[in-house]
Amino acid sequence: MSHVLVVDDEASMCRALDANFRRRGWRVTTANGVADALAKFRTAPCGLVVTDMRMGDGDGLAVLQGVRDVAPNTAVIFLTAYGSVPEAVTAMREGACDYLMKPVSFELLEERAQRILGRIPCEVDPEEPQFFIGESPAFRDLITKAKHVAQTDADILIEAESGTGKELLARLIHRASPRASRPFVAVNCSAFPESLLESELFGHVRGAFTGAMAAKPGKFQVADGGTLLLDEIGEMPLSLQPKLLRVLQEREVDRLGDTRPVPIDVRVIATTNRSLPSQIETGAFRADLFYRLNVIPLSIPPLSERRGDILRLAEHFLRKFEPASKRGQLRISAELAAALCEHDWPGNVRELANFIRRAVALTHGATLGVDLFGSVTRTQAATPTDRPRAGTTLEDMERQLLEATLEATKGNRTRTAEMMGVSLRTVRNKIREYGLAPKGAA
Repeated sequence: MSHVLVVDDEASMCRALDANFRRRGWRVTTANGVADALAKFRTAPCGLVVTDMRMGDGDGLAVLQGVRDVAPNTAVIFLTAYGSVPEAVTAMREGACDYLMKPVSFELLEERAQRILGRIPCEVDPEEPQFFIGESPAFRDLITKAKHVAQTDADILIEAESGTGKELLARLIHRASPRASRPFVAVNCSAFPESLLESELFGHVRGAFTGAMAAKPGKFQVADGGTLLLDEIGEMPLSLQPKLLRVLQEREVDRLGDTRPVPIDVRVIATTNRSLPSQIETGAFRADLFYRLNVIPLSIPPLSERRGDILRLAEHFLRKFEPASKRGQLRISAELAAALCEHDWPGNVRELANFIRRAVALTHGATLGVDLFGSVTRTQAATPTDRPRAGTTLEDMERQLLEATLEATKGNRTRTAEMMGVSLRTVRNKIREYGLAPKGAA
């Protein structure tokens, strides 16, 4: 029988957690504050402590430190309100296993407890962990719904802002489906001109057009038996939409130049950051295709609607982007933590990741201070007059961005490369290409 110590100076919370844990077969000890908790833990140590952050006679950190003095391997989970997120960050640094934002469902709390104690495996893909970091009710409901609909073959339309993780959600659905052992194929509908997109999706036979020296299967065929992601479906040319509609209805593909259709077995997931109903009104998107794709609609909440997840994500990206020489040493200051939680993040998780990456590149010490927030996000809050003028070439924009980044790093090419997300060799080559004066020797 698992034993848990529940610490909270709010009697109703203690009673509720006590009742729920006991109902699931746990042995429970409750404490109404720091002193009471440490006294009971010394008498009867246990494998798990669930503690509130702020209490009348101290805070959860004191509980954590006292528990670790007695039993270093005991797992500690913090329950914290939004107003105490900086303390939660500190708790994670000090060794807490997890923290959950109040109000929290007991099902989620016990799931985390069981996972921490090693009784259930972690579902997080090590290559895509950031998408699954979130405790807000809307986000957890989304994950639950996604795993449920994954068991069906119904087509899915994911509508969400840029940077929220639409492709990661699509991959989650694929991995949770009976098609998981078959291919997952992604096509960005905005990345190809119309003539090439048609061949890319539907394939062609030899001689179908000039230069078609051999037959080529389209992505629908490549994804046969699995899942096809049509990313940014709102960018699909209007002329190709009837052909896509036919494929979705008939489950067969007409390759360019072929006289016979090819049957396919594919689950289609489409994503968009645009309002497709608005595009229907302007004539840019077919209503019948929208209704065919929108069998199961899913929407990912933006970060502005799940602020309680921001610090958890920030800590994840900090660990991901910190250099090996500073592994585990970098910290987010309480002031910066508060600023992160207050920011609206119009670019969502992608913007947050980019901010942390740049902040890591710019910081000189072990603590990321709030001063980095202003300097790194200044360009993110640009006014319309700061935008490139119409007609500006991509070459000029690239040169201007490189110049601005070099100026911000005082000519440090290594940091410039890290901030721009490119290799040091690329930065050096571009400096030579644009004839920029060298600043520094890094």
